[in-house]
Amino acid sequence: MHIGFRFFFESILLGAGLAMDAFSASLADGLNEPNMKTKRMLTVAGVFAFFQFAMPLIGWICVSTIAHHFRAFEKLIPFIALALLGYIGGKMLYEGIKNKEEEAEKKDVSLKLLMVQGVATSIDALSVGFTIAEYSFPQAFLACLVIGLVTYAICFMGLEIGKRAGTKLSGKAGILGGGILIFIGLEIFITSFL
Repeated sequence: MHIGFRFFFESILLGAGLAMDAFSASLADGLNEPNMKTKRMLTVAGVFAFFQFAMPLIGWICVSTIAHHFRAFEKLIPFIALALLGYIGGKMLYEGIKNKEEEAEKKDVSLKLLMVQGVATSIDALSVGFTIAEYSFPQAFLACLVIGLVTYAICFMGLEIGKRAGTKLSGKAGILGGGILIFIGLEIFITSFL
């Protein structure tokens, strides 16, 4: 495929589709941290965008080099995503319920948890490497870059929406955010078998 309108259009659509899990996680992060500053929002969106850029590229590299090993790993992707998002969401849910009555100061999502969210919401994007297997490296890199940029914009919007709703939801935001992350993990897991 040559780099033209169709290439960019398909990459944007692919990016929008892949970004939905990261959007939901961003929404949960915004709910959990309603006073998040713009600089932090840029960082959070950047982490999600980086993983959405890197995972399809890693998938492309695997398909181009060690495809037979990658196919065995591909079956584990839904289990890994469910475990990671279930853990993070469960932790947020537990802390939200525990702190429900005490109006404690909300904790920022740590860098470690943000990285786990980034991996968990983008791990299914590894298989996108199969869909772009016929691309040359520059084409694959550019497609993944577009996916990352689309994810960045969508996640920034998710953070903003979450922040606005988080100030209105007050103490229930951690519970809602945790529930969203658990739902994402279940959705990835269940749809992988359909």
